[in-house]
Amino acid sequence: MNISLSAPALKWFEQEMEAQEGDSIRFFARYGGHSPIHPGFSLGVTKAEPYEPWAQTTENGIVFYVEEKDGWYFEGYDLHVKYSRKYDMVDYEYVDVK
Repeated sequence: MNISLSAPALKWFEQEMEAQEGDSIRFFARYGGHSPIHPGFSLGVTKAEPYEPWAQTTENGIVFYVEEKDGWYFEGYDLHVKYSRKYDMVDYEYVDVK
């Protein structure tokens, strides 16, 4: 699994979550909501230090990662994080790698 962020999405995290060099942003599976890959689950995001990272990338010194315990949610997909100007928020795209 690969995690990628567009430049506008990275800027959103820096502004909205006040993420800066040395911080870590975790993507995780949440019960409830809507997801195109797992009905009844959705993607959560929080600032937290990695414990057992399953996948990660670093942009501007900020680590974006998924913990091993959430790997099942992303299995077989890459996560592309983009910014939606229309909604002024980040948008998640799951790209099938099979």
